[in-house]
Amino acid sequence: MNEFNEKLIVALDSKEINQSKKLVSSLENKVSFFKIGLRTFVINGFNLVDEIKQKGKKVFLDLKLYDIKSTIQETVARISEHKIDFLTVNGDPSVVEAAVIGRKDEKMKILAVTFLTNQNRNDLDLSLIKDGNLNELVAERASNAFIAGADGIICSPLEANLIRSKDHFSNKIIVTPGIRLNYSANEDQKRVSTPSEALKAGADYIVVGRPIWNAKDPILAVNDIFNDMIN
Repeated sequence: MNEFNEKLIVALDSKEINQSKKLVSSLENKVSFFKIGLRTFVINGFNLVDEIKQKGKKVFLDLKLYDIKSTIQETVARISEHKIDFLTVNGDPSVVEAAVIGRKDEKMKILAVTFLTNQNRNDLDLSLIKDGNLNELVAERASNAFIAGADGIICSPLEANLIRSKDHFSNKIIVTPGIRLNYSANEDQKRVSTPSEALKAGADYIVVGRPIWNAKDPILAVNDIFNDMIN
């Protein structure tokens, strides 16, 4: 495995859990980290989690949890029993704090979602989010989440550099979805970049889904991503 293996997280976004299992099996000699989102998780998700962990791989459970503090605490406590490596929650400080308190396993990193990578300034306006440059709002939201105890954040590659530049958060984890190779369609993502651009901007991990699981040859797609990381 090359030095970039640990930095690539493959998103298992298939509607059929058997397809996700098949993709894991086909990539297990190349990839060490897999992300399970809501669409896949609701189909017997913990079974998939446990199978991936039994293979000695890492699991990023991307549920973007958002609820009252007691519910978050109890839910995160149960989730942490499954040896999850990364878990996402909404970036509101109260939610982050509850998740940190609730986890039973400190090896499970709590990652706060800033704004989804399919959102732009117009989307924030429709959601009545305060005025301001999107990059700066993401950095502000990340800062508040870190103060609340988050181990890291989810942001687009376009904001990673701004967040990484803040010295007092230099040890925090930055995970960037919205990764596309130059020839890939953006689809529903609005704030995107290539793998190499994201890493140069300060991302610790990149999440790639459709360019891999939609590919005729997922292994070739992963190799293309690794090659781009080198550039």
